[in-house]
Amino acid sequence: MGKIIFIAPDKALYKKGQDMIKRLSLENEVEIYLSRLGRAVKLACSLQNDHVDVIISRGGTASLLRKENLTIPLVDIRVTGQDLAKCFHESKKKTGLVSPKIALFAFENMKEEVEGLSSILNVSLSLYKLEKKEDIFTKVNNLLFKDADIIVGGMSTAVYARKKGFQACVIHSGDFAIKNALLEAKRIVNGRKIEKKRTQMFKALIDYSTQGVIGVDDKGLINVFNEAAEKLLEIEAKNIIGKSLSTLFPFYSFPDLKEKNELGETKIYGTKTFLFHKIPIIVDEKMVGGMIAFQDITHIQKMEEKIRKDIGNKNLTASYTFQDMFGISEELDCVKRTGLRMAKTEATVLISGESGTGKELLAQSIHSESERRNGPFVAINCAALPSSLLESELFGYEEGAFTGARRKGKKGLFELAHRGTIFLDELGEMDASAQSRLLRVLQEKQFMRVGGHQYISTDVRVIAATNQNLVESIQKGTFREDLFYRLHVLSITIPPLRDRKRDIPYLARLFLQHYNEKYKRTFSLSEDAYKMLEKQQWLGNVRELKHFIEKLVVVEEKDRVKREDISHYFGVNSMVKEQEEQQSLKENEKEKIREVVKGCDGNISKAARLLGINRSTLYRKLRKYHIKVEKSY
Repeated sequence: MGKIIFIAPDKALYKKGQDMIKRLSLENEVEIYLSRLGRAVKLACSLQNDHVDVIISRGGTASLLRKENLTIPLVDIRVTGQDLAKCFHESKKKTGLVSPKIALFAFENMKEEVEGLSSILNVSLSLYKLEKKEDIFTKVNNLLFKDADIIVGGMSTAVYARKKGFQACVIHSGDFAIKNALLEAKRIVNGRKIEKKRTQMFKALIDYSTQGVIGVDDKGLINVFNEAAEKLLEIEAKNIIGKSLSTLFPFYSFPDLKEKNELGETKIYGTKTFLFHKIPIIVDEKMVGGMIAFQDITHIQKMEEKIRKDIGNKNLTASYTFQDMFGISEELDCVKRTGLRMAKTEATVLISGESGTGKELLAQSIHSESERRNGPFVAINCAALPSSLLESELFGYEEGAFTGARRKGKKGLFELAHRGTIFLDELGEMDASAQSRLLRVLQEKQFMRVGGHQYISTDVRVIAATNQNLVESIQKGTFREDLFYRLHVLSITIPPLRDRKRDIPYLARLFLQHYNEKYKRTFSLSEDAYKMLEKQQWLGNVRELKHFIEKLVVVEEKDRVKREDISHYFGVNSMVKEQEEQQSLKENEKEKIREVVKGCDGNISKAARLLGINRSTLYRKLRKYHIKVEKSY
């Protein structure tokens, strides 16, 4: 049952209040106290946690209570025109004057009816506004006897005025005002009762929900944290209530809730994966708070991964690790160390390198060392498919999407790679449409099948590779600049075999051993033959070297061959050609650097980023090739 507290600042109001409570049969709902000003404030503060629904008071006491910002609604017993008229009439009788000078001491809530009545009742009225109790003493002390025949106000004002020798008259509230206040309080109690019922139903729904539920106020501070949230996040509500939402979930801030309802967003928190639903709370077109509901879907994802693997991902695995990247050069060792660091992150990787340098081998190695190692590894050569088929391979298609489409549609590689890695080789060969769709997947983490109407969420790490100069492709307009920067989060370049010559004889020996076992031979090369191999350009890189060794093992009749036995494979002028090719490569690099730096208006940081090298390396090459940097201002 709701409780109403009636605080009367004087005995007359206390007595009238008791009578009106009985007349309205509210004895079981209203408790009445005699107290005013400061003591009344202390009383109200002590009662606000005692299941009190409404407080009723009057005059200065009500004004002070309102300034306390109590959590309980306050009903003011309004001073009516009738109450003031009676008081002014009483003032005339006390002073014996037809038009006495009245000094009215009033708090804000007592003076509204005053000014219009003064002329009607033929009194000379001076209004003294009060804001706090101490103002009564100050303003009475400063008042001269010639300025007022009588002081009118509340009980405290009248008591002090008489002490200072003034005549005084107390404004009393009539039955009408008291009755209205009690009935208004009763209406508030009934309204709060309905609201409490709704709140309790809402609380029960939240408390017994198996989903975690978190509520925030209009400042983004957490004010609801149910038991399920405590268990799922392993945090006690008392330790999080009142704190900012972003301190709990760094990936969410209060403005995120303002956008719109967002259902089914997957986020990782600690070791668990949760499905989040964001719901803003809108009242009168204004956001007053928000709710986040979430559930643990880690076990669902594990089941999903198993199903995906059982149905169609049996062969979508990585076969290689960094241990399979054979070589002894410092350049290759640097690539492996950098790749290992990249494997510890979730960022997109762009691998650059000439054909045959082992870009997919590096991509598989990064996947095998990552947290996604147990997920699928899906690779596609973007240059191997016509543009008309590339999108359907990447994103899948629905039944009837095009002539020849499978009856039940087909999953795309992004769908098959869920919770794993997709490797996009020869990325520079993608057409504009596929580039646009790939950019959306990277941004939104979702895609739509060809011919489909629903978005499919995906959790895929993208590793891309190219043997093209994507900066030049951007300048030509054949590759999107925004996609380049999305992919260029982490970049790594595999140097060609000619730039890591120590690896050539080492790899040749490994390939020789392999093909000897395969073809049942005891074939070998002399040291001068190995040196000749080391001096070649190997434009096809490791792949070309491997095929060359296989050819020697198959076609050479001797079990041991020397330099002169294999020189005809390269031509008699191979050394001259090698020097010419090296010079040509240097010229190409020089021209490339000059164009990029010029295109960046001399901005070294931007140019280095586009070239895929650090600033110190670019400065070294600028000095090496005597390239002058000109900045535009």
